Amino acid sequence: MPSNCDLLRNARCKPRCVGCEGECTGKRFIGCNAKGADLTNADLTGATLNGADLTGADLTGAGLYNAVLTGVNLTDVSLTGAFLRGADFTNASLTGADLTSAVLSGASLRGADLTGADLTGADLSPSESRQAGVDLSGANLTDANLTHSRLTKANLSGANLTNASLTNAFLMRANLSGADLTGADLTGAHLKGAYYGADF
Repeated sequence: MPSNCDLLRNARCKPRCVGCEGECTGKRFIGCNAKGADLTNADLTGATLNGADLTGADLTGAGLYNAVLTGVNLTDVSLTGAFLRGADFTNASLTGADLTSAVLSGASLRGADLTGADLTGADLSPSESRQAGVDLSGANLTDANLTHSRLTKANLSGANLTNASLTNAFLMRANLSGADLTGADLTGAHLKGAYYGADF
């Protein structure tokens, strides 16, 4: 049975994986087509996957510390319990992704699309997390830790933020229309210019 690294090494990549003699850690998988791949518990620490297509892949419990996933298609992937600290998801598509209990502290989600994603219990703190302009419309953020998160201009319309911690979060000019903030902790949150409609 091929290893997780073999699955990526043998994927259609442009160019082919650089330096794939051993582990996946720190390797480049630019433009890979790894749709539906089983990458459960894969160690992709520091890997570069720019422009890759991982639609429907299973990355449950995967380690993607400081990985670069700019523009990656992660639609409907499972990242349940994944370690994503410091990862760069700039302009990535995570539509419908399952990020339940994922650790995203310090990750960059600038311009990423997380429409309908499940981030129940996810950790998106601390202050160095960069989520400006992220689309979290309709996302499930129940019990999520968004303490000190920078969500300036974020789209949280229709998001479920039940019991989420938004302590000292930066929500300036964020769209909170139709968001469910039942039990959410907004202590010290910065809401200047936020649009939250009648349901806030």
